[in-house]
This record gives sequence, C-alpha cells and structure tokens, in this order.
Amino acid sequence: MQDPPLSGTVALVTGASSGIGAATACRLALQGAAVAAVARRPGRLGAVVEDVAATGGHAVAVRADLTDPAQAERAVQDVLDRFGRIDILVNNAGVMLLGTALHTTIEEWDRMVALNVSALLHVTHAAVPHLIDAAATSPREVADIVNVSSTAGRVARPGSSVYNLTRFGLNGFTESLRQELVEERVRVGVVEPGIEPLPADDIADAILYIVSRDRRVAVNEMLVRAAERTW
Repeated sequence: MQDPPLSGTVALVTGASSGIGAATACRLALQGAAVAAVARRPGRLGAVVEDVAATGGHAVAVRADLTDPAQAERAVQDVLDRFGRIDILVNNAGVMLLGTALHTTIEEWDRMVALNVSALLHVTHAAVPHLIDAAATSPREVADIVNVSSTAGRVARPGSSVYNLTRFGLNGFTESLRQELVEERVRVGVVEPGIEPLPADDIADAILYIVSRDRRVAVNEMLVRAAERTW
C-alpha cells in the first residue's frame, strides 16, 4: 500500500483551534503529516487533537500568542523539540473586525494588524530557516508555506478598510517571499477564501492540494469562492 502523500512531514498550523485551522490540521494529519496545532485557546486545541487522533492521525497542541515574537519563537522551537523538523507552515490565524473609520475603535484596528500581520511575520521569520533545512533533507525535496488571506485582499469594500489593508498586504508579502525562497525549494502560496460562508473543509482541501503536489509543481495562489458569488 502506498504511503499517504504527507507521510513523514511535520506541519505547523496557526489559528488551529477552530474553523479553517482546525479543519486543515485534521486534513493534513489524515494525509500522514504530524501536526502542531497552534492557538491561544488550549481547551479548543485539545478538542482538535482528539479529533485528529480519532481519525488515526497525530497532532499536538501548542499554546501561543503569536502576536508576541518571543512566544512565536518558542512555539516554533517547541515543534522542533517534539518532531525535529518543520516541512509545512500554514499561517491561518486572523480576525476580521468590520466597521467604518468613523465608528471603529483604534483598538480594533490594532488587534487586526497585530494578529493578521505581526503574528504571521513572527512565526514565519522563526520558521523559515527550518523550512529551508527540511526542503534540503526531506525525501519530498520541498517545503511549503501557505498563507490564508481573503478575497478582501483583491476587492476593497466600505467598512473593511483595515481588514483590506492586512489582506492586500499579506498577498504582496506572499509573492515577495515566494520569489525569495524559490532557490531554497520552499514553495510559498496564498489561499483566498470568499467572504461568504463556505465550509472550513473546502478551504482545508485547497490547502492540502497545494502542499501535496510533487516538487515540480508550485501552486502560488488559489481563490476559493462560493459558486454563486460574483466577487
């Protein structure tokens, strides 16, 4: 019997206590990855780890507030201490707080920037050297970063100005990082879910598709909308 496509890999998934992050943790584990599920809520993380175990997969909970760079570094080191490598980083943690500039508090803006931008930068910066090492030593000969953005990184609407700021910025960061890491065999891609509610499993499937391609293929961008949406 052929091994699952991610057999022997280690995946770090942020924002893994619910929604897309939890679904992605389960999907990657089902395909053979050992998963480090990272989030701030330990109780919810425990439930995700149990869900993974129920399908025969392996996951561990890593509690961290990634808006703190020291905690982000510790989270990455914790994964390395447990598994010895990181092959896949899924940057999913984020928040959407809508409101106009006239009526939104500066605290809500700061919260979005902290989680949607700073936290992602902290964990990515800590993980990149180890992803490069994994690409050089893995039988797959490749490692992956997948950033979860939004259609709000393509289309701006009233009442979402700072959310748009974080998502447009993430898309630009992803493309630049992709070019930086091409020679290191670390693929960098972005998944952009639509703003309409889609089941989290649909987005997890897109992430799995990206990271399970043969090393000759790089899926750098994937836009996932509900079929009836026009934008």
